[in-house]
Amino acid sequence: MNDERQDGVAGRPDERDGLRAARIERALQRAFHNPRSGGTPPRLAAAMRAAVFGGGGRLRPHLCLAVAQACGDDHPRLADAAAAAVELLHCASLVHDDLPSFDDASHRRGRPTVHRVFGEPAAILAGDALVVLAFEQLARLDAEPPGRILGVLRALGAGVGHAGGIIAGQAWELEPRADLARYHRAKTGALFEAAAVAGAVAAGADPAPWREAARALGEAYQVADDIADALADPDELGKAVQRDAELGRPSAFDRFGPRGALERLGALESRALAALPAVAGRGVVERLIRRSVARLLPAGRAAAAM
Repeated sequence: MNDERQDGVAGRPDERDGLRAARIERALQRAFHNPRSGGTPPRLAAAMRAAVFGGGGRLRPHLCLAVAQACGDDHPRLADAAAAAVELLHCASLVHDDLPSFDDASHRRGRPTVHRVFGEPAAILAGDALVVLAFEQLARLDAEPPGRILGVLRALGAGVGHAGGIIAGQAWELEPRADLARYHRAKTGALFEAAAVAGAVAAGADPAPWREAARALGEAYQVADDIADALADPDELGKAVQRDAELGRPSAFDRFGPRGALERLGALESRALAALPAVAGRGVVERLIRRSVARLLPAGRAAAAM
């Protein structure tokens, strides 16, 4: 999905968005600056950094921090590390998704994919290394509450795992048939859910009330991605289009058609907003959801086609 679309009137960022973005970038830089990083082979180090710092809207870490803020954000260093871990895991999944054995993508976010620049072996290792780095930089937080760190680790493990996480989502593409909702929940919704749960746990709050809203937002993101893949201009999107049809992937656009897919996107936004818990800080998450869905709406050629 193109995370870099221009914000519409309903989605214009404010100071809080900028502050969260700065926290995310600082946390990602800290993740790479550990005492052992000097031993990383140069080509691998460059491939890892290209995967993480090559653009992107950082929606998942924004969700993680927004939920932490809604819950009091009493341990911001842990929340920042959780947000960084979410983004590292997401970027790792993109590197692997783009490989010749999956999508064989030439571009991502308007730039050549990692395997096209550094070679397939380096890309495989970079994706693997980013997964390890995500968990490793959380394990370095000696001054944070151990129970909360463990809760964050569990949430992220579930979000990327083989039994309903993004690995499962990738694996469903290898099956002759896959249920669309189950596929979307695993491939995209699971990491959104993990981001929200990790944010709540980092702030010492009950994560359960945040799960459904995050899951619905993640599914909305995947529906929008399916629409864009079918109709968007590749230059606008920053990557190849019509890959779902070429590869026989489950797609909301294929199942529901253009109008039905757009209606489903709106219904998922409504479901996400309705599921938000009635806590004092929910407004920051509500605004993030509304702004994110506004950015996901079809733009350019896709909007004209619909």
